[in-house]
Amino acid sequence: MPDKSQAISPARRMSHKASKDWTWGGKGWMLLVTLVPLLVAYLLFWIYPIIATFILSFTNWQGFQERQAFIGFENYRHAFTDPFFIRSLINTFTFALLYLPLVTGGGLFLALLVNAAGRLKDLFRMIYFFPVVTSVIATAFVWRYLYQPRVGIFNTILEALGIPGQMWLLNPKQALVSIVLFAAWQSIGLNMVWFLAGLSTIDSTYYDAAVVDGANRWQSFRFITLPLLRPTFAFVSITSMINALQIFAPVYIMTSSGITSGESPPGGPSNSTMVIVLYQWLTAFRELNLGYGAAMGVILLVIILVFTLVQFRFYRTKWEY
Repeated sequence: MPDKSQAISPARRMSHKASKDWTWGGKGWMLLVTLVPLLVAYLLFWIYPIIATFILSFTNWQGFQERQAFIGFENYRHAFTDPFFIRSLINTFTFALLYLPLVTGGGLFLALLVNAAGRLKDLFRMIYFFPVVTSVIATAFVWRYLYQPRVGIFNTILEALGIPGQMWLLNPKQALVSIVLFAAWQSIGLNMVWFLAGLSTIDSTYYDAAVVDGANRWQSFRFITLPLLRPTFAFVSITSMINALQIFAPVYIMTSSGITSGESPPGGPSNSTMVIVLYQWLTAFRELNLGYGAAMGVILLVIILVFTLVQFRFYRTKWEY
C-alpha cells in the first residue's frame, strides 16, 4: 500500500511546476532582466536629479565654482522676497488659469464634434491632432510671425473686419494671453483624443434609456456624459495643469531678443510673460546661480504636487449607473 505522505496531488504538482518557472532559471530571470534596466534608468534620470536638486538648493553654488557652501534656507527666503520670482509666480498661475479651461473645455467640445462626424471622424481627428505632433519650436516661430503687428496675418484679418490691429507680443497686457492661445492650439488635440477615448467607454444603452424617459440632448450630456467622463476629466485636468505650470519653450521663443522687435528680452515685454521655469533657467544658466535656481525648481515641484493632490481629491468620487 503506497505511503500517503509520498503522494502528491496533480494540483500540487502543477503549483510546484509554476513556482519553479518563476525561479532564477525560469520566468523570474526574464522578468528581472526586463525590469532592472528600467529601474536603473528611473533611479538615474528621475530620482537622482530630484535628490541632487534638493541638496543643491541649500547651497550657494555659482556654476563653475568647485566649492559649495551650505547656506540653509537662504535661497528659499530669498525667493519669496524676490520681486522677479513673485512676478513669475503670478504670471505662471495666470497662464494656468487661462490655459486650463481652454484645453479642457475645448478638448471636450472638439471630441463631441468629432464623435458626431460619422464617416469624416478619422479625418477631423487627424486635422485637430496635427498640431500635437508638430515641433513646438517650429510652430512657435510661425505664430511669432503671425503675431507681427505690421505684416502678421492676425492683424490683417482684424483690419479686414474693421477692427484695429493689436500689438500682441509687444503689449504687456496682451503678450501672456497671446502665448496662452498658441499653447492651447498646440495641445488641445491631445485632450480631444483623451475625451474621445472616454466617450467610447460610455455604454450607448444609457442614452437609449434617457431617450425613452424623455430626456433631451442637453439633459443626456449633463446627467450621463459629464458624470461618466469624470475619470477622463481628472486625467486631462491634472496633466494640463502640470504642463501649464512648466511652460517654457513657447515663452522663450516668442519673447526672446530678436524675435519680436529685436530688443525684447526673454519674458518681456516688461516681464509680463516671465514664468517660473523661464526665470529659473535665466537664473541658473545665464547668471550661473545654480543654488538659487535649484531652490526655485523645488518650489515648483511642491506647487505641482499640491495642485495634483487637490485635483485627485476633487475627482476621486466615482459615478456609476
